[in-house]
Amino acid sequence: MFGRKNKKAEISGVVQLKKLKYPPKILIGWAEAIGGNTKLRDWFLASDEYKELGMAVHAIYLKDEARDWLMKNGFAHLMAMINGVEGNKEALHWLEKNNLQLLKHLALAGDGNEDSMKWLVKNNHQEFAIVAQKIEFVKDEIEANHNDVHKFGVD
Repeated sequence: MFGRKNKKAEISGVVQLKKLKYPPKILIGWAEAIGGNTKLRDWFLASDEYKELGMAVHAIYLKDEARDWLMKNGFAHLMAMINGVEGNKEALHWLEKNNLQLLKHLALAGDGNEDSMKWLVKNNHQEFAIVAQKIEFVKDEIEANHNDVHKFGVD
């Protein structure tokens, strides 16, 4: 469905999207895991209830196995959000078309869009605004590392 930039990943069959409903403290923990807290990331990965959030952290850090897992396990909408952060217009359009406004604005805010950040705050999604800030920081750091010849292949 969605891959990095223009690369398309294929999914066999139709996978039902799972609901994304998390208490605020879980979203704050997810933001911390995205920001580099490996203990929280590993806790999410070991959790039956929140494994997708740990996998999303790995996917944000460009781990293909995690991206594939999200697609195959009912979290294509999380993967579309991550691809949207990476500038994939098709992923953003898919989120819009499927009425996933929160994830669309999370993706856009994570890519630095101030209007979407304001939308998150205005619509009482402060925890998602924090997640977006962490994603933007990590995304920018990954981009800087990829552009630094001294850090080639570090990820």
